[in-house]
Amino acid sequence: MSNLVKPHGGGGLKPLLLVGDALAAEQQRAAGLPKVNVSSREAGDIIMMGIGGFTPLDGFMTHADWEGVCDGMKMANGLFWPIPVTLSTDEATAKGLKEGDDVALFDPERNEILATMRVTEKYGIDKAHECMMVYKTTDEEHPGVKMVMAQGAVNLAGPIKVLSQGGFPEEYGDQFMTPAQTRAEFEKRGWHSIAAFQTRNPMHRSHEYLAKIAVETLDGVLIHSLLGKLKPGDIPADVRSKAIGVLIDKYFAKNTVIQAGYPLDMRYAGPREALLHALFRQNYGCSHQIVGRDHAGVGDYYGPFDAHHIFDQIPADALETQPLKIDWTFWCDKCDGMASMKTCPHEASDRILLSGTKLRKALSEGEDVSSKFSRPEVLEILRAYYGSIKDEDKVEVKLSGHSAK
Repeated sequence: MSNLVKPHGGGGLKPLLLVGDALAAEQQRAAGLPKVNVSSREAGDIIMMGIGGFTPLDGFMTHADWEGVCDGMKMANGLFWPIPVTLSTDEATAKGLKEGDDVALFDPERNEILATMRVTEKYGIDKAHECMMVYKTTDEEHPGVKMVMAQGAVNLAGPIKVLSQGGFPEEYGDQFMTPAQTRAEFEKRGWHSIAAFQTRNPMHRSHEYLAKIAVETLDGVLIHSLLGKLKPGDIPADVRSKAIGVLIDKYFAKNTVIQAGYPLDMRYAGPREALLHALFRQNYGCSHQIVGRDHAGVGDYYGPFDAHHIFDQIPADALETQPLKIDWTFWCDKCDGMASMKTCPHEASDRILLSGTKLRKALSEGEDVSSKFSRPEVLEILRAYYGSIKDEDKVEVKLSGHSAK
């Protein structure tokens, strides 16, 4: 019997990806079905359902599910879920469909059918209400709000059959791991207590310190990188992976860290997204999730530790995966090492604080970055990346005014 946390919902993993003859037959059938285009965010949700990351969902949520998740973080059947997982389309497409119809869910960016769905319900939503409940704002400068407001006017609910992993295994190789694969690796290593570390950036010294705090008390850490769509100015996943890999090789003890990635786009929902991260990390087999300052936040929409507090506001049995809450971390010159607000007694002037946004700006402009903020080997990789895009003039390094973690 496994010593790992059970998948969400209490049963086994529920991957919806078809294989073998069933996949071939459904692909052939899908070619003749009406197509519904999906957004990048919806494509990521489909792939997560395919690999079992969103266990135990069997498809896109109904109106009752949407309402329950928005207002009380639970689906119509009582299952805890913090953010709606919905599919939308335009009114014209919706009018051509009736309940009971099968459709092919088409990703126009990849020119590929990702899944088929049996439409069980068509419904409209109050987008502003979803934004206020999930994102705590209706400001369309917030990237998550912008995504919701850009959705089609009609939501389609129904179970899906997933036909593709969206090219992630081919593009990312061994870094793209399914929940079944991470669980198998944890079992192979004899781990049963594992903390997930969420990142969409290369890891600097504060991130390293957070992971090492977890290593001190648990069996290991899963450094789990977002592989979905990035914002302008973000560092591509292959560069990020290389930088994290050299950090693991040179600064972590052997058999304490695994690096992997998952296929979602960021929603930037702050506290609610921290809960979603913990939920799907439970499916990946992680007993804990590291929650630092402004987890999954953007700009100043959330308090720096709102993602800590929200875990105290949900039912005790909502999730098996628990938060590992850690205060603001930094290098302190007087401590002569890494510290946090809980351990360091010194003044702000003694501390080196640098955000991911400021780091990207400094690197893109060729400025010096202290080794007290980021390891030299990591900085070497990042400088090479920024030098290459500057020299080849292939990419405009557009730095957003919002700082997203």
